[in-house]
Amino acid sequence: MANFPEDLSYSKDHEWLRRDGDRATIGLTDHAQRQLGDIVYVELPKEGERFEADEPFGSVESVKAVSEVCLPVTGTVLSVNGSLDEEPEQINTDPYGAGWLLTIRLSGSTDALLTAAQYEEYVREGLSG
Repeated sequence: MANFPEDLSYSKDHEWLRRDGDRATIGLTDHAQRQLGDIVYVELPKEGERFEADEPFGSVESVKAVSEVCLPVTGTVLSVNGSLDEEPEQINTDPYGAGWLLTIRLSGSTDALLTAAQYEEYVREGLSG
């Protein structure tokens, strides 16, 4: 079963967000990486780029498919996880740690995001529906 850390917020597009003041770290959930399978390539934006909530900022390529990744909130990219260039599989092995994608400066609300319990229910409904 997938892992849903309580200290994170989640999007219905299966990204997680760890907030620290006006900064946030973004990554793919454990559920998302399980659905994608072995990740072989990650394309991330440049520092300084600004994205609106739900706007695609990059892509993740797995052995199954290429999937767009959307920013769950509005913000400006502060840093990207450059280690994913050489080791994209970190998203599979440690999605909430070493497999993070980027950090942003928030410029919008996080109110639309789900709690861990809400996201777990959302995933369960999706699996049974």
